[in-house]
Amino acid sequence: MNGTVETWQTHRVTSGNPYRDLPRVDDLAQEFADALPEPLLLDVIRSAIEEARQKIADGDTTDVPGEIARMVHLLRRRAGVQVINATGVLLHTNLGRARWSDKAVTAAVGAASKTTNLELDVETGERRRRGEYVTSLLRALTGAEDALIVNNNASALVLALAATASGKTVPVARGELIEIGGSYRLPYVIEVSRCTLVEVGTTNRSRIGDFETAAQVNRIGAILKIHPSNYRVEGFTEQASLRDMADLAIRHEVPLIYDIGSGLLDGDTPWLEGVTPEWARNEPAARQALDQGVDLVTFSGDKLLGGPQAGIIVGKAGAVDTLRKHALTRALRVDGVTLAALTETLAAFANNDIKTIPFWRHATLDSDTIETRATSIAESVGGVVVAGGSAIGAGSVPGVTIPTSLVVLEGRDDMFECLLAADEPILARRDDGNLVLDVRTVDPEDDQKLADTLAKCR
Repeated sequence: MNGTVETWQTHRVTSGNPYRDLPRVDDLAQEFADALPEPLLLDVIRSAIEEARQKIADGDTTDVPGEIARMVHLLRRRAGVQVINATGVLLHTNLGRARWSDKAVTAAVGAASKTTNLELDVETGERRRRGEYVTSLLRALTGAEDALIVNNNASALVLALAATASGKTVPVARGELIEIGGSYRLPYVIEVSRCTLVEVGTTNRSRIGDFETAAQVNRIGAILKIHPSNYRVEGFTEQASLRDMADLAIRHEVPLIYDIGSGLLDGDTPWLEGVTPEWARNEPAARQALDQGVDLVTFSGDKLLGGPQAGIIVGKAGAVDTLRKHALTRALRVDGVTLAALTETLAAFANNDIKTIPFWRHATLDSDTIETRATSIAESVGGVVVAGGSAIGAGSVPGVTIPTSLVVLEGRDDMFECLLAADEPILARRDDGNLVLDVRTVDPEDDQKLADTLAKCR
């Protein structure tokens, strides 16, 4: 591409008319052939020529090939490049949240590249329901009677409300009227589901009596509990217990729906050796919620589960079946590739093979290993190592961090843009003029690449 720029700048014939001297679209398309898909490349070329015309009119100099090269480079990077995550946020939404395990990737590629029995019983040759094996795994891992998979957790909640409470009211504690990234607001979700929100209690306190009053004076279709996964309400607080809410739901013959958000399957973390990590101890879990009598539990597949984007619904057979029969289910269902990746992700939990899942592998790295890696990188680039904390991210486990070691380059936050401009961009943090990198979120095999890029940017 650099040769292209030099060719036009060196050999362009000057006619005296700057507009006529602009390169032709066809010639530029040939020079930049294969740089982008042809229709997109032609758009870029025409845009660059139009911009050059405007510059000529304003009396400015032009470099059409240089502008095309710049735009091509920008578009290629926007199409998607691998990024080294040194932010210390394990589930970084801007970086795609959870990375898949190698087994999940292999299974997904197989499902995408080969014909599979997605909805076919190969024993009988008859049609069957998709996702039955995933359902079996979820039943075994959470104790649920049934399960359903849709394309994300927002969809899961919309479906649960639309199928159970459309045209009716839904009581929710005021302290749980969440807003998360991307302008997701719970009141809007309830409205889209054709339900009417009834706010219960106060911001910091909601008792079972508040829900009882709401149920008595309104025609409720469901009772909804939401885990405020990206903030905490502390101090003078109170909330109704799940058991009491489940009993109330039974009395009024409506389902209790609990959106736990992050997707911890079991609060006892039986897939880990030893005790449950401190950072996970207060996170709501699907198995324990169902044990308390919740009818439907919804959560994400690409957060604490460490799998593909999906909305997972587990619960009582009758409640799940109500959702499965709803017209929205077909519109929100996932494809075979997602199911294949989710199958391998869940199998890792069932087989206690949790270290194959990148999120859990990084989250459970011991502090000594992290410190050794950080020290090696810091020594190679003239940085210092300080104690810090890695965040879970993606609206999970708010206010809790995992101890880590940070590489700090004092007074060098100016390197931030240089790291992003690398062939494999590195995303770090800037803090009070310093550049900060957390190696807990970096694959060990990328440590040398990280150090080399830091050295170049110094």
